[in-house]
Amino acid sequence: MAHMIRDIAAALGAQAAGNLDLTVTGAAEPQVAGPQDLALAMDPKYAGGIGQGKARAAVVWQGADWQALGLEAAIFAPRSRVAMAGLTAILDAGPQIAPGVHPMAVVDPTAQIGEGAAIAPFVVIGAGVILGPRARIASHVSIAEGARIGADALILQGARIGARVSIGDRFICQPGAVIGADGFSFVTPEQSGVEEIRATLGHREEIRQQSWTRIHSLGAVTIGDDVEIGANACVDRGTIRDTLVGSGTKLDNLVHLGHNVQVGRDCLLCGQVGVAGSTKIGDRVVLAGQVGVSDNIFVGDDVIAGGGTKILSNAPAGRVLLGYPAVKMETQMEINKALRRLPRLAATVAELQKLVSKL
Repeated sequence: MAHMIRDIAAALGAQAAGNLDLTVTGAAEPQVAGPQDLALAMDPKYAGGIGQGKARAAVVWQGADWQALGLEAAIFAPRSRVAMAGLTAILDAGPQIAPGVHPMAVVDPTAQIGEGAAIAPFVVIGAGVILGPRARIASHVSIAEGARIGADALILQGARIGARVSIGDRFICQPGAVIGADGFSFVTPEQSGVEEIRATLGHREEIRQQSWTRIHSLGAVTIGDDVEIGANACVDRGTIRDTLVGSGTKLDNLVHLGHNVQVGRDCLLCGQVGVAGSTKIGDRVVLAGQVGVSDNIFVGDDVIAGGGTKILSNAPAGRVLLGYPAVKMETQMEINKALRRLPRLAATVAELQKLVSKL
């Protein structure tokens, strides 16, 4: 689909110059852009690529001399990644799902399907499901009994929505995600080795045989508005109360939220983050890749944890964390410096030992 430069600039709320009636059909990096592409050169370091490509129009940095760059039109981006968000939304056609219910989908007669919904083949929708208007459900998705999903949902291939899960409006679910699987809850008839170690921090009176008894999950999952769940992410149902994900929160691929976890609003949980059961995450928390959060603790509002951080105890609001176990980021940087000095320090100590032994 072709878009005029003037329409793109208006949608982005950005200034534009040159031939605003020029049309483009896609976006590309400057050096490989063709005549129908909008080159993305939001930083002066990309200026050289414009000359290598064939783009007639580009998104450029503020104050760029677009005519000297050989362009016929330019859009000026005050903040490049915000412009990228708006531009990709304009150019993304989305998945091809035909309107209506495909004849090869299985929809329980008691399910309520909202107006304008599009349901692809091999979808299974259970009893009592409520699916909001304009929902788009790609192939091989299953939505179990009693689930409620709001307006304008996009649920992609192979996702699984469990029983009684409640989801707000404008939900996006990437392929393979599982929302509402049972929590990982087991108990032993007598005190287990894990419980003993937790109490003693490592000491065990004796090692004995033990077997695990399953604790069933009676709760579900409640998700707010404008939430996105990444591919192969897993959000477990609660044991008694629901696992909660607040509005505006985004989960990356392979994120796992255990049973009874509560995640606040507008959080960002990056790839391979794991949050153990019954932990509470505040609002606007950012957990970088492979962050692990222990069970039954809280992470305060506006906490930021760097990649690979392991949060084992309560984290106060606004704290910036790094390391295993998590400490203030500046403290971890000092620890890292000290670790790099250890070989030299060990050699110095060895020399001092020699001198002392001679004395």
